Amino acid sequence: MGYYLFAVIPEAVEKKFEPVSLGGGKREVFSIPYKDVAVVVAQAPVQIYEPSRKNAKTHQDTVSSVMKEHTVIPVSFGNIVESKEDVKIFMQKLYDNFKKIFPKIENKFEVGLKLVGKKEWMQKQAHSNPKLKQMKAALEDKSKAAGYYDRMALGEASKNFIGSIHLEFEKEIFEPLAKIADAAKSNEVINERMLLNAAFLIDKDKEEAFDKKVNELYEKWKDRIDFSYSGPWPAYNFIDLKVKAGAT
Repeated sequence: MGYYLFAVIPEAVEKKFEPVSLGGGKREVFSIPYKDVAVVVAQAPVQIYEPSRKNAKTHQDTVSSVMKEHTVIPVSFGNIVESKEDVKIFMQKLYDNFKKIFPKIENKFEVGLKLVGKKEWMQKQAHSNPKLKQMKAALEDKSKAAGYYDRMALGEASKNFIGSIHLEFEKEIFEPLAKIADAAKSNEVINERMLLNAAFLIDKDKEEAFDKKVNELYEKWKDRIDFSYSGPWPAYNFIDLKVKAGAT
């Protein structure tokens, strides 16, 4: 049996957490101290752990369970070492990094906020845009060949129009929430209707104020935008170190 790695916590404690189904069986989850920190592990078969939805959820649920009691630096999915000595080597190599990170994330957690424009509202916005309306009308009177460059121009204008909406929601929603958060990131959106894909690092003392602001914004925009508010999560977007077994 090897040691599957879940997370690192800032206390040198030996304790047990909720058992987990891993590697074909029920496994005890426990911490192994190293100096003044500890790594949370489960003894499990040394094998490749496929990143299936079930396995990924098991990993995330375990990290979230540990997070209820401790600040955590999560270890990437699927990392397993062969022996307790390898656990020690893993901690030894990354100890200095852990000590730098923990003060930055202590008493904090991450939340995610995704905004997707409702289809009908997005179409209405596009149809009411004077420039787009004018370009579409001009295309209707032209042949396919004659309108080739006009269609290219229309595509570019549509792209700029979507970009302007994204910028609007950066100002309307991201910036007010970023003022409350300890740190904030506006990540790349994955489609045209996604208006915001943001992560926020929240101090637990400001959780109530942040939630209140999210609710205010939701009430204002709920008829036009779908909100997806998730968390609390470990500070994935705010930890520069990608913690993996074998890292140097």
